[in-house]
Amino acid sequence: MVKWIIALWAPDGAPPEEWQARLRSDVPTALMAHGARHVRLNLPDALATKGAALRQVHSAALPDAFVQLWFDEDAAQTADAMTQLLCDHVSHWSGWVVEERVVMDEAAQSRPIGERADGWAQMALLRRPPTMPYDDWLDAWQGQHTAVAVETQATFLYVQNRVLHPLSDDGADVAAIVEEGLPEAALTDPMVFFDAEGDPARFRANLARMMASCNRFILPGSIDVMPTGQYEYQRS
Repeated sequence: MVKWIIALWAPDGAPPEEWQARLRSDVPTALMAHGARHVRLNLPDALATKGAALRQVHSAALPDAFVQLWFDEDAAQTADAMTQLLCDHVSHWSGWVVEERVVMDEAAQSRPIGERADGWAQMALLRRPPTMPYDDWLDAWQGQHTAVAVETQATFLYVQNRVLHPLSDDGADVAAIVEEGLPEAALTDPMVFFDAEGDPARFRANLARMMASCNRFILPGSIDVMPTGQYEYQRS
């Protein structure tokens, strides 16, 4: 199975709610008609915008949406058609072929098809510090940080996507894309986010542990982070 993640930027002046509605109604069906077996839209919808304080911007501008798609190896011949249909909906896009590692997905069996999933999903674009050898970076991220992320946050979904190669020139600096699912309250309550509701000492400990771990493989200001709503589509 091949997986792509594509960041989308809306056409200039497009009303966000209308543009997101068009993506939901048109894009998954079209992608599945071209061979995608599974499509996930990550949209900064009305609920996700409550987490505006969680946004981090390294690029000139955060994407207006992400589309994740999975397809069989033999469907790769339709790649040009898939990207072309996205061009009909966006001002521009950046994409990556990724190696997916699902660390946890507690909602896998209950996630609704075609509707908004419960909670929200944080999408983060990671960049390797230029002076850090790749193998050291990968070990710090996947080898050491994984347990920290799971143990210090209220995540019910944690997916690591290691970039194998970009689909567009402007995405060449992105080394990985992380998706984390969290409860709605975590959008606005840091103590819920860090799995420490009602426990200030646990909050401080979890936050400190998380920041120390991140600082081992992420340069401050080098990542893009966007809260999103998650919409799932599956070919029958």
